[in-house]
Formats: sequence, structure tokens, C-alpha cells
Amino acid sequence: MTIAIETKDLRKEFDENVAVRGLTLQVQPGEVFGFLGPNGAGKTTSIKMLLGLVAPTSGHASLLGATLGDRTARAKMGFLPEHFRFHDWLTANEFLNLHGQLYGMTASRLRARANELLDLVNLTPFRDKQLRTFSKGMLQRIGLAQALLNDPALVFLDEPTSGLDPVGRRLVRDIIRDLRARGTTIFLNSHLLSEVEITCDRVAFIKHGEVIRVSELKALVAGATSVTVRANGLNEQVAQGLTQWGKDLRMDTNQLTLTVADESALPEINRYLVAQKVDVFAITPQHLSLEDLFIQIVGTDGGL
Repeated sequence: MTIAIETKDLRKEFDENVAVRGLTLQVQPGEVFGFLGPNGAGKTTSIKMLLGLVAPTSGHASLLGATLGDRTARAKMGFLPEHFRFHDWLTANEFLNLHGQLYGMTASRLRARANELLDLVNLTPFRDKQLRTFSKGMLQRIGLAQALLNDPALVFLDEPTSGLDPVGRRLVRDIIRDLRARGTTIFLNSHLLSEVEITCDRVAFIKHGEVIRVSELKALVAGATSVTVRANGLNEQVAQGLTQWGKDLRMDTNQLTLTVADESALPEINRYLVAQKVDVFAITPQHLSLEDLFIQIVGTDGGL
């Protein structure tokens, strides 16, 4: 099958500012792909290049097997931007009709699809209300309906749940799951790592305009384990010996923590500590959340 998104050393410079240094990644058809990084990492610029809204300075990319900007491929895509500016004098129904006409949809198909999507995002009772009367969450949902209007093969969702309450976030999660089941590819950028953890198949971590790691999410979250050791007799020499099993080690007087690949290392760690004549009170494992992993991989020099 054709790779949904493929980039090689994609770069974007604005005068002397390098926004994206060398974006290289592949997104497979039908997967939900998370795009994570701190503020200023180049996420928005990367998405704009992929959508043909900004021309890359160098590098190559293809979407749905076509070069960037190909109109046939773009007609098979949907996009919900983070900072949307909709025509607020239009009603919800008029808004969807406008975008449907831009896609070249027939009147009968557009009418049926608009009704279907208004129902999907729970806005049917507001179909004849002007967008200027909508809350931020309602605008987010009508924007999502617009992104799905052409039944796209590839959807870019930039912060799709930022203005939503818990009920709205669950609605979006359900829609994403349904899209995945139908084989739609979703490229998702979100600050809400808990949402990413629930919905994504794979994630890419980007920093300073470069992808520093791509991982399957289940393996990433399931494998990494934080271990807390409470004991007497801990010292720098003992801590140094523990680095053969883990990393990111931090130590206080009677407690240390480190990250191990999986829990199978715990018996060896315990035997090592006893052999070093350390009085072990407790060894407590805890699986790391995506937020913990984000901090470990990307660092703390900026939030999402």
C-alpha cells in the first residue's frame, strides 16, 4: 500500500531562523500518528509544509503517493487547524455547504454528508445558528465536521480537543477510532498527552526541527518502568553500579529512582543491592506515562 506520508530531510528557513531542520518520517496508511514536541519545535511549520501552505526550503515529501501540493491528493485530505478563523456570519449548515462546494461535491451528496456530520458532532440542533453564537467547543466540533466533509483518506488534526470538555474529548476519541477502523490515516498534534496515549498507534518526538525518536506507543508506554528503591547504605558507587540496568538515575540519602526497560531487571537489582550490603526496605516499580516519557526523551527546556 502507498505510504500515507513520507518525508526526507524536509527543511524550512525563515531568513536566518531555521524552523524545521530535517524532518524525516513515514506514516503508514490507516494509522493514528502522534506528532509531539515542545513549543517552537517546528510542529506547526511541518504541518503547513505537508499541506502545501508553506514551501519547504529543501528536502522531499509525498502525501498519498503524490508530491506536495498535488491537487488530486489534496482533495483526499482534511485539516482542522489549531487556530481556526471561520466565517462567523455563516450558519453551521451554510459553513459546511461552502466547504463542500469548494471540494466540488454534488448538491445531493453534500446535503446528505452535512446532515451526517452535524449529527456526528452533536450540532444538528444548531444547524441554522450563526457560528458567531457558538462556544469554542462548538466551533471545534464544527471544524472537525468540516475536516471530514470530503470523506478524506488522510486527516490532519492540530489540537482537536483543546477547547472541549471531557464529553467533547470522548466524542473526538470515538470519531478517531471510527476513522481508524475505516482505514483513514490521522496525523495528530495535541498538547493533551493523555489523549494521545489513548488514541495513537505510533508517535514521533520532534525537537529543534528534527525527529529524535519514533516509537509504537503501546511498546513505548508498556516497556518503560520507573523503579523507586528505599534503602540504607546507598552511595555514589552503588548508584553507578545500577546504571547497567537503567538510566535517568536520581538519588537522595535513603532513596533512589531509575528507569529500566522492563520489570525483569528487578530481581537482579535486588540481588546486586544485597551483595553491596545495602539494607533494602522496598523496591517499587511504576509504569511511566507518556508525559513522563516525553520529559525523558525531549527534556524540560520547553513545554508542548
